[in-house]
Amino acid sequence: MDALYQWVLDQRFGLWIIAAGILCNSACALLGTFLVLRRMSLLGDAISHAILPGLAISFILTGSRAAAPMFLGAMALGVLTAFLSQGLQRFARVSEDTSLGVVFTSLFALGVILIHLSARYVDLDPGCILYGLIEFIPLDTVPLLGGEVPRAILTLGAVAILDLGFVLLLWKELKVSSFDADLATTVGINAGLVHYLLMAMVAGTNVAAFEAVGSILVIAMLIAPPAAAHLLTDRLWRMAAIAVLIGASSAVVGYWAAAELNTSVAGMMAAAAGGHYLLAVLASPRYGVVSKAFHQMVMALRIIREDALGLLYRWSESRGEAPLEVRTLTAALGGGLVPRLVMWLLRRRGELAAERGGLRLTAVGKSRAGSLILSHRLWETFLAEHLGIPLDHLHEPAERMEHYITPQLQAALREQLEARRTDPHGRPIPGVSPGGGEEAGR
Repeated sequence: MDALYQWVLDQRFGLWIIAAGILCNSACALLGTFLVLRRMSLLGDAISHAILPGLAISFILTGSRAAAPMFLGAMALGVLTAFLSQGLQRFARVSEDTSLGVVFTSLFALGVILIHLSARYVDLDPGCILYGLIEFIPLDTVPLLGGEVPRAILTLGAVAILDLGFVLLLWKELKVSSFDADLATTVGINAGLVHYLLMAMVAGTNVAAFEAVGSILVIAMLIAPPAAAHLLTDRLWRMAAIAVLIGASSAVVGYWAAAELNTSVAGMMAAAAGGHYLLAVLASPRYGVVSKAFHQMVMALRIIREDALGLLYRWSESRGEAPLEVRTLTAALGGGLVPRLVMWLLRRRGELAAERGGLRLTAVGKSRAGSLILSHRLWETFLAEHLGIPLDHLHEPAERMEHYITPQLQAALREQLEARRTDPHGRPIPGVSPGGGEEAGR
């Protein structure tokens, strides 16, 4: 226990920095979830830049850098940014990205000018506002419960609690208006008011985050964790929770990497958030590049496997139990290494058997191939009878569709076409006896 206490004392500066990063990133990621869902990521960028004049005007009017006037000034400019951008889009008939670009660049430039003017009389450094000084957070402390706590921790903690309370209080309204603003209005939710409240909270969170990550780097915390979470789940509450966890993880990983590389802590935290997003892009179970490539490869192998079974089934219809040469089957499947791999897998699964230099279907393989051919010929029959497709145009669409006909759809087709014993080409439909009923054992 004494060793742990000594380690905490030795690492207290780093732990305070990590705690500040976790609070800041989590608060930004929670609100950023709704910005991503509303396709307003650029609006978060705009607010992060456009609230600079709010900070400068608050100082000019009050002569103080206290949190309350700064917070109110930033919230006012955040709401004004959203209002002006929507006003330009509606009345000037310009696109959303154009209106945002005009508003936030103009307000940002005004904020830089006002900050420089204010800096003549007080220590209000534009670099601190833009890039943050998270490394020095542990130096500015206030007494609390007999100890010293960094002032920024209290500010960021309060803002994180306010953001969480805001989301929990307006969860239904935020959810409905984020997915369908028209539906929200229809059910009695004031979607416009919810929108402006969200923008105000984003602006206030930006102010609290300035001391930690600055105006520029906070954008990464607003967007990257929710964007990564969006790739990992389609449920809103899970997306919000994962975004917060990614934000917290970015703080820990970013501090560790910055300490190892002796570089900017805030910048490395933002880079870590980008790294999390890159991992989600690559490895997301449903939308990731690697998983998509894997699923496409599995589907391609399944289609080649089914094509091989279908070819051997048709061969057995005309040639009986005579084996089909491996070379002929490989060429029919497109040639190359993949068909040979598929044939090896089919033999391992007991669906094919080698015989006299060729391959033939086993009982298991014939059963599975029969189900595939059943789907193919039922679909051909359906296309011919209900859509009037000519005979010479039936095979190709049925060959594509046979791989995607589910057992439920197959059963529905059999029920609808139960009187059909042959397909439009006169070939027997597997599983149907000459008398029109099902064969024994099926």
